[in-house]
Amino acid sequence: MDKQLVPNVQATDLSVRYRQRGPVPVGNAVSGVSFTIMPGETLAVVGESGSGKSTLASVLAAEGDLDVPASPRITGGSLSVLGTPMRGVSNRRRGRLQSRIGYVAQGAGRRLTPHLTAGESIAEPIFLRNRRFGQKRAGMIVATLVDAVRLPLLTMNKFPYELSAGQRQRVAIARALVLEPDLLIADDPTSGVDVTARPAIIDIIKELQKDLSFSAFVVTSNVHEVQHLTERVLVMYHGIVVGRGDLEDVLATPHHPYVETLARTRNLDAPSVEGMARVDAG
Repeated sequence: MDKQLVPNVQATDLSVRYRQRGPVPVGNAVSGVSFTIMPGETLAVVGESGSGKSTLASVLAAEGDLDVPASPRITGGSLSVLGTPMRGVSNRRRGRLQSRIGYVAQGAGRRLTPHLTAGESIAEPIFLRNRRFGQKRAGMIVATLVDAVRLPLLTMNKFPYELSAGQRQRVAIARALVLEPDLLIADDPTSGVDVTARPAIIDIIKELQKDLSFSAFVVTSNVHEVQHLTERVLVMYHGIVVGRGDLEDVLATPHHPYVETLARTRNLDAPSVEGMARVDAG
């Protein structure tokens, strides 16, 4: 089989839940979800809070089945990420897999280590993988990424408190891409960013995906962002998929009230991503 035809992500009837913390049974956070992401493809996942989209992102990022209460657990179906079955994955295989995944967790820009400069934060994954990696070479890699996410090179020497929310989010994206991953997972990457700076964040992900050819799984609650980012969409509601396929087709023939709401939202006079001003300094 042609290697290019093998999906980078294959989910089949996937169900995920969190550990029970008290006497009340815990229901599935994700129930019976199936989808694929081929090499170089971008899939956007849309849903309101509590729809299971962030849980799905966490499991794809190999953050599931950890021995901590907050870790989601695969309880049904199957999930393969970059050729690795995720159900019951060993810690060794998990570590190897995570080096091939760039994960921008929700609020990643707010979680940057405060005592590290932006350049040090971006470079940190390089030295965690190889402590003997050359400082000069790492600096060149970081500078290239800083430029790619449309930040001035002087940003490398600034601390998180000196940056805007949009700039911190760009640093988080650069950090996620510093090891040249095969898969980028971005969980609501524009959350907490000023509305005028959000289009630039989406543009950056779209342009870098095109330039670097990684697959991407992008979580959002904004249909306008999806419209600008990709044609492929998965719509989730209370842990299940209520719409999938080409965005235009999904919105044109909604089969669920939430999808109808998305379609109405898209047709409102609210500014689309394309029409909003690009603010590179935000």
